[in-house]
Amino acid sequence: MTSAGVEYRCFIGGLAWTIDNDALGEAFAPFGDIIESKVVNDCETRRTRWFGFVTFSSEQSMRDAIDGMNGQNLDGRNITLNEAQSRGRGGSSGSGYGGGRGYSRGGGG
Repeated sequence: MTSAGVEYRCFIGGLAWTIDNDALGEAFAPFGDIIESKVVNDCETRRTRWFGFVTFSSEQSMRDAIDGMNGQNLDGRNITLNEAQSRGRGGSSGSGYGGGRGYSRGGGG
């Protein structure tokens, strides 16, 4: 985790079913040091839920990735990026990304 517990995480929507954690990390590596790349899968089917998260070591890297990749084609699909927002207390009861780690996709909608 980055200093003082701050994470620079972006939400990536519209991912192709062929993208895995490694491919997602490789696609975003040019923007900076990646701490984690995670494609979210359905718990029952193990198939992608079409979105994921990439956590960068710096805010600038995260912003560069959002600016550089939002609306771009990744593996045949146009992806959308937003800064992931912390849900805070009282969020999910263990469902969703990472067993309730507390991140949402951010943005409106």
